[in-house]
Amino acid sequence: MNDMDKTKAELSKQEEAIITAAHKLKPLKILLVEDNLCGVRLLPIFLEEFNHEVILANNGEEGIEIIRNRQDIDLILMDIQMPIMNGFEAAELIRGFDKEVIIIAFTAIYLFKNEKQAIEAVLNDCLQKPINYYELSALLIKYFGK
Repeated sequence: MNDMDKTKAELSKQEEAIITAAHKLKPLKILLVEDNLCGVRLLPIFLEEFNHEVILANNGEEGIEIIRNRQDIDLILMDIQMPIMNGFEAAELIRGFDKEVIIIAFTAIYLFKNEKQAIEAVLNDCLQKPINYYELSALLIKYFGK
């Protein structure tokens, strides 16, 4: 086994450990705000495997309506580019009445440093599309693994 194979094996073990730890989290209520579920069609299935409840919204406006009416949401996974109201605008409005809910954005566009800083001022974290489930699992552990 060469050094490159050892690195791949270690990464695989690390990823496996992250997934295992994420499976031990308490069930969460997750609001998924995404206008095109085809692009993230496996995301709700992945989250439901962890016994999380997934509530869907098609745009930022619907997401705001749901979060106003449901005080039990633990996490919002928010697409940035959406019609009617984008994810950044929605997150800013949500922060006006709920400063505690964890909001993780995901986007297919490359964010420049100043754009990423602006988003992180309102959001807790940001993931790049396509969603890397190991990175998402690590964020779930980061915010809910206490």
